[in-house]
Amino acid sequence: MSFTTWLSGLFAKPYRTIGAAEAQELQRGGAILLDVREKHEWQAGHAPKARHIPLGQLSARSAELPAGRAVVTVCQSGMRSAQAARYLATQGREVANLSGGMNAWSRAGLPITR
Repeated sequence: MSFTTWLSGLFAKPYRTIGAAEAQELQRGGAILLDVREKHEWQAGHAPKARHIPLGQLSARSAELPAGRAVVTVCQSGMRSAQAARYLATQGREVANLSGGMNAWSRAGLPITR
């Protein structure tokens, strides 16, 4: 293994980054869409059937996520959900992060529940 390969593996993300359409497909296939935004953001609009656990509560509440199911993390833009994805991956979860967050979900014309 070359040094460059070793180094890139060292800094590799332990989760996948996906778009809105793939996130919706994974959710339809049984994955949990986990919204990690704050309560007021959630109330302003979220994806149907998403679960809400704010990022600041995730370590204390991650046991609420059923074992054996993939998780897709989402926030407003994709930054906080990337933190959530990294945390869940370190817990051994299969996880993907929705790139662009709810902004991307909305731009893709996907449904939003208020």
